[in-house]
Amino acid sequence: MDTVEIYTDGACSGNPGPGGYGSVLKYGETTKEISGYAPDTTNNRMEMTAVIEALRRLKRPCKVRLFTDSQYIMKGMTQWLPGWIKRNWLTSQKKPVLNRDLWEELLRLNRKHHIEWKWVKGHNHHPENERCDYLARNAIKQHRKAENNH
Repeated sequence: MDTVEIYTDGACSGNPGPGGYGSVLKYGETTKEISGYAPDTTNNRMEMTAVIEALRRLKRPCKVRLFTDSQYIMKGMTQWLPGWIKRNWLTSQKKPVLNRDLWEELLRLNRKHHIEWKWVKGHNHHPENERCDYLARNAIKQHRKAENNH
């Protein structure tokens, strides 16, 4: 089984507001960068989208070392998910789980791959995390520039 390292980050200009995501995928000597934009979203949705879009790029089941600076994703995937499912997608406070659509997609992708979830401190000079942050913010900037030119 191939081993891939994935680094992800999301950003929002306002929360909610325009958002972007960035991911860096590394396989051997190959590095691929992806990014995207959403006009009206939240920071958590962009963090999750970065992970989902990166995992969707994998053509076959892989061992994945996935690095995120999002405690929301880390705790969701490693702690909260079993309870949410047991409670039919309700939080421990009996409220509907936010971003359920994305959590369900993450769960589906998580079952396809062997993922080791790793947390990195954001804005702490971690090169790949800084690159993902740049890609996410640049996606917002590029979209704004395109909107202003219309």
